[in-house]
Amino acid sequence: MLTGAATELGPTIDELLTERTRTHTDQVFLRFASGDLTFAEVHDRAARLAAGLASIGVESGTTVPVVMANSAEFMISLFALSRLGAVACLINTTFKGPALAHAIGVTQARVVLLDPSVVANLDAIAPSLPTELIRIVVGGRWDELASAAPVPPSSTHTATDPAIVLFTSGTTGPSKGCVLSHRYVLRQAELMSRHLGFVETDVLYCPFPLFHIDATVLTVGPALVLGATAAIGERFSVSGFWPEVRQFGATVFDFMGATLTMLHKAAPLLDDTDNPVRLAWGVPVPDKIASGFEQRFGLHLVELYGSTDAGIPMYHPIDRPRRPGSCGTVIDAYEAQLHDDDGFEVAFGEVGELVVRPTEPSIMADGYLGMPEATLMSRRNLWFHTGDRLRRDADGFHYFVGRTADSIRRRGENISAFEVEEVVKLHPESLDAAAFGVPSEFTEDDLMVAVVVRPGRTVDPAALVEFCAQHAARHMVPRFVDFVDDLPRTPTEKIRKDALRQRGITPTTWDAQKASTAP
Repeated sequence: MLTGAATELGPTIDELLTERTRTHTDQVFLRFASGDLTFAEVHDRAARLAAGLASIGVESGTTVPVVMANSAEFMISLFALSRLGAVACLINTTFKGPALAHAIGVTQARVVLLDPSVVANLDAIAPSLPTELIRIVVGGRWDELASAAPVPPSSTHTATDPAIVLFTSGTTGPSKGCVLSHRYVLRQAELMSRHLGFVETDVLYCPFPLFHIDATVLTVGPALVLGATAAIGERFSVSGFWPEVRQFGATVFDFMGATLTMLHKAAPLLDDTDNPVRLAWGVPVPDKIASGFEQRFGLHLVELYGSTDAGIPMYHPIDRPRRPGSCGTVIDAYEAQLHDDDGFEVAFGEVGELVVRPTEPSIMADGYLGMPEATLMSRRNLWFHTGDRLRRDADGFHYFVGRTADSIRRRGENISAFEVEEVVKLHPESLDAAAFGVPSEFTEDDLMVAVVVRPGRTVDPAALVEFCAQHAARHMVPRFVDFVDDLPRTPTEKIRKDALRQRGITPTTWDAQKASTAP
């Protein structure tokens, strides 16, 4: 199936799983701490659940939210929905309050697949949803439907039809659901396998959530394409990372955000090189630790550039010496330019916004679910606008400089400032708020909020942070809180985040991390 330049659309996800069941019947496809599943076992279990879901009205074109932690049940759900031609909308399990209400509401779903652990979060926002949902909970109704007698697939969906929805952070509004086709998933998996040199005998390890592109598209996807094994951890843990790598027999892993730095800062052990990994890929690769990390753990680091919206248009060539700070060169499946604010291409060495477009069909998101205006705005002038600022050298290597959008990236998670502000403003004593990123010692950002309190009232910062923890995902809880009289604004009354970032941490800023370690 792998080709340098694709000349046909290819199969759907469910068709390829059926083919792998024939060619790699007893090969381990999915590996979890709970055990292994072969291609044949995944196919059989997905076919049974698909029959059960069909019996309650799920059919081709139906959008079904999946709110589950990393598990075999998560992946069986995705493959079952694919078999029906339905669309699996994969939602962050830590979403609460407004963020969860938006993500569920935009799907206009009637059925939702859940872990028991998230039922309470759904209960809390149920009154704000447009319709009452049929809840299929693992350990209850899910198990019942998953035991149905399998029936042959009857859907006529094709490779260019929607397969999954993955949410990416909002910038000036709510998080956006990227609609990704079957071809997007499989072609991105093919391209990654080719440019990073994955092979059939690889065990591809990812410790990040399956509602992220890294795990679902770029780990499970290549395993499906190659007939290899995808090993999925429950969550990233510095102390548990290398033991799980060894337990799973991982030959490849991915990293994002501060995870590489965290692993590097852990105390060296005598058995650091005693691991089966040959390659690790992700972003960023901090220049100061790259060579030392490779020597310490006996592997090769590769940086790339990508997003859920655009796919992965750049890879640093694995057979060429690392260019410090570079996320690579543009691959043949894309065209890319760096534009100034007026939409003209900048010269080599100058910084501009990265814009991309595909040279083949259905390898980028087809748009944002239920958000046509945002879809159109992101694709102006026949280019997809990434909102990221890069520079390029004369050899075509690109270097990430920063983000222009009002988005915060904290420990591998993209955070919508808008959604954080909505939660802070839910507090009864909060009048207004602005969320923004400040530099973190682990690279990327830490989350800070500037809060205007109602006149004559006071708020304990620790209590405000605890309030946020009760109403928002863990990565959306601010570390820094600064109470201010007013927020800086433009003449059109928009909050000037640039001024807040420049102001940064002040003598009056409260730090949750310092507070938690104070005697």
